[in-house]
Amino acid sequence: MFPDIQSSTPEQVAAMTDRARQVTRLNIEALQALERTIDASLARACDVILSRPGYVVVTGMGKSGHIGGKIAATLASTGTNAFFVHPAEMSHGDLGMLRHDTTLLAISASGESRELRDPLTFCQRNRIPVIGMTQRSNSLLARMSEVPLIMPNVAEACPNGLAPTTSTLMTLALGDALAMVLMDRRAFTAQDFGLHHPGGSLGMSLQSVREWMGDVYSPPPGIPETASFAEIVSAITEGRKGAVAVLAEDGVMTGMITDGDVRRAFSNDIAAVKAADIMSRSPITAQPDQRMSDVVDLLTANKISNVFVVEDGKPVAIIHVAELMQAGYIS
Repeated sequence: MFPDIQSSTPEQVAAMTDRARQVTRLNIEALQALERTIDASLARACDVILSRPGYVVVTGMGKSGHIGGKIAATLASTGTNAFFVHPAEMSHGDLGMLRHDTTLLAISASGESRELRDPLTFCQRNRIPVIGMTQRSNSLLARMSEVPLIMPNVAEACPNGLAPTTSTLMTLALGDALAMVLMDRRAFTAQDFGLHHPGGSLGMSLQSVREWMGDVYSPPPGIPETASFAEIVSAITEGRKGAVAVLAEDGVMTGMITDGDVRRAFSNDIAAVKAADIMSRSPITAQPDQRMSDVVDLLTANKISNVFVVEDGKPVAIIHVAELMQAGYIS
């Protein structure tokens, strides 16, 4: 398809493969070194964050900043309010984001990034605690941190020792460790996680049925047990969900009738058929507080195309598999 692309020789392929494996091996060794050096400082960092009502402000320069952005996003999505601010922007007015109740999480492998000097000095003057991630225990960042998180000083995978590779991977892993420990301390649940992730398939699966229904969801079609065959067909057609709820006089759902039940009823004298004669008396139903992932499992496991949502015995909605596919709940 692309004739202008030249293929590497077998020797070059072998050399590139070996190099890629070497880089991966160096990263693994760096993470193993990090694991060995994690100590009570991480717990102390968590204590500082948990004792402060304000945001965790994450900052870092260059590649450390990119990793810091990801750490801030992970913290924010797992129960710890956090956001990233570029250190240079702090020196030009954004130091105002460092309120008296915040915590600064500063990242620098060398601990000497000159862009960090202004935010570190500001925090020291205003008694804002700093958690510093660095590889050098005697650096400016470590000295000005309430809790220095010292990472091992391992070689970069870059042959020149310049491009951050193993150091950024360790920083990312240490940030994940901090976020997960905080998540545990906060007893952050799957339901909490879903509130922070309303979009995408993950967020949708963690939504409750009630959230999926929304405030303006139309009530499902319903008929009395005495409804005639014509009334059954009319109600299913009007509802356009392939099913209708059969209701007692008090509105409690006593059964349901599907398109399939209607087709099977043609073998009888349909003039005499009533809803009570062909309805399923123990239909599978869902509750408003169930997760949408549970509803998908119900439909899949039972090989059915729709399910009524019932609250206090009364149907409040009907979910059809086609709607879930259209909305992205089922791929």
